[in-house]
Amino acid sequence: MAITQLPYAIKTDTAADNANIQADIFKDLPEGLKKVAEEHPHVLAYLSRMPFEEFGIPEYAPELTRKHGDIKKPNIIYPAHRNAVFIHILPGPDRNHYIPIEPHYGLELDKLMMDIEIQLLNARNKLKKVNPDEDKEKQFIDFLKLVTTVEDDPKNTGVINKSLGFLQNNLQGVNKIKVTQRELDAIKYLFVRNKLGLGAMDPLIVDPYIEDISCSGLGQIFIEHKIFKALKSTVTFVTLDDLDEFVLWLGDRVKKPVTFKAPISDATLPDGSRINIVYGREVSKRGSNFSIRKFAEVPLSVFEVLEFGTFNYEMLAYLSLAIGNGMNAFVSGETASGKTTLLNALTVFIPPLAKIITIEDTPELQVPHQNWIREVVQSSKVEDNGGAITMFDLLKAALRQRPDELMIGEIRGKEGNVAFQAMQTGHSVMATFHAASIEKLIQRLTGDPILVPKNYVDNLNVVILTSQVKLPNGRQGRRITGISEIVNYDAALESFSFVESFKWNQENDTFEFSGYMSSYVLEELIAPKLGIPPHKKQRVYAEVERRAIILQKLHKERGVKGFYEVLDVLNKAQQEGLF
Repeated sequence: MAITQLPYAIKTDTAADNANIQADIFKDLPEGLKKVAEEHPHVLAYLSRMPFEEFGIPEYAPELTRKHGDIKKPNIIYPAHRNAVFIHILPGPDRNHYIPIEPHYGLELDKLMMDIEIQLLNARNKLKKVNPDEDKEKQFIDFLKLVTTVEDDPKNTGVINKSLGFLQNNLQGVNKIKVTQRELDAIKYLFVRNKLGLGAMDPLIVDPYIEDISCSGLGQIFIEHKIFKALKSTVTFVTLDDLDEFVLWLGDRVKKPVTFKAPISDATLPDGSRINIVYGREVSKRGSNFSIRKFAEVPLSVFEVLEFGTFNYEMLAYLSLAIGNGMNAFVSGETASGKTTLLNALTVFIPPLAKIITIEDTPELQVPHQNWIREVVQSSKVEDNGGAITMFDLLKAALRQRPDELMIGEIRGKEGNVAFQAMQTGHSVMATFHAASIEKLIQRLTGDPILVPKNYVDNLNVVILTSQVKLPNGRQGRRITGISEIVNYDAALESFSFVESFKWNQENDTFEFSGYMSSYVLEELIAPKLGIPPHKKQRVYAEVERRAIILQKLHKERGVKGFYEVLDVLNKAQQEGLF
């Protein structure tokens, strides 16, 4: 299985147990970190082994902000906000290091854990079965309480807690294992982590700042972090056998096992994260590998995405008009350019009473509307029809359900043809797509295997191009590099005409409203919906400016930020006719 390899030599093997050394270190800690170390002994144990003379004393950050990402040599500890796990970001020669600080740090618990496992196995016939419909974590911890006693707690003398009375008589013959309170806390953590979580990978899963986790084969796990970008984890696989064993276990854990005959598996973790597993050295020469695309329980709001510099208020106002008035829109870009994140954020502009159907191969889209039907591809064969349920099948079925908005996770094949037929019949469609420019998007749409008729393509009104780019300060960032409008297709010339509404200026990291006073979508499609007469259609640009001011005030002055908070405010504004 995976082990943890620190990027430095610890001061001494006994430092974590040396009270004098810990006391000396504690005195020098900054106030925030001192409070954390006082409440969480494993953090102090970790700090006591760290060579401060090489790296300095870490800064403590209760919450990370974008400004932390600008630090060239970060030495920062922050909480993962679950299970008392903390994360240390430390400078490295190429990539910075990502070091989980877990509750068992500094303790030798292997023998204790084995003894507890044996006791539970001996008592298995007397234990109440785990109820899958109730809190499994609480049930597992209750089992631990039955076979352990805290030796430094005078209240706990081996008498079983009354809350566990269903076993009070049955387990009287079990000898409880004596542990300290710190050992019990660490054992609880490890027990739940290993039985219900993903073992050594679990701290990476619970960290809300991680976007992607990548095991490329033998060696360390790599991470894509929302703030610190590309990082190297201390979670490491040192032998190919360990890696293969973990990947087999991982496949079983997510109920999509891998074998020599079927070495590739795609699955969804319990928290919604997407995982791809490749097993065996025959197909992956550096050893088995896996990738996890993290799932955010609450999507980023448009204002949170804006704070990363992805777009500005004027672009947001334009998109609110386009999406709110039923325009068909694609978010297009290369892998990891933020397509799904942006599409999720933009759902707040869909009218609140709309009926929405989402169709995906892996569930990633999160729609806040009440009337939402979520459909997912079934990749395994179905006995009744002898085949899998594809996006094409789901999309055809969705058209019979009279949706106001169709959202497609990603268009790759013949389902794209059906999506454009849906646009042709008046359905609003939003989707993500893999293409770096509008020209390449049109080439892919009209080519094999999608094969959308060229005279259908102009049903797609707006194309939002996203990309991971190099910013003027030298750092990487995600930007909307352009918003284009497809106007029409000239069959005689076999050419498309389109208008670039917005474009990103790489030189100074700003956005230009290049379609000001020349936007086809605003003037010809949206202005009539707003009741603006044809001879005064350019009044629509004043509406864009008005909305941009409203959005800026909501964000900057009223502090509206969270996804559901933004949704609630905009819904009220729409109901009152203000937005």
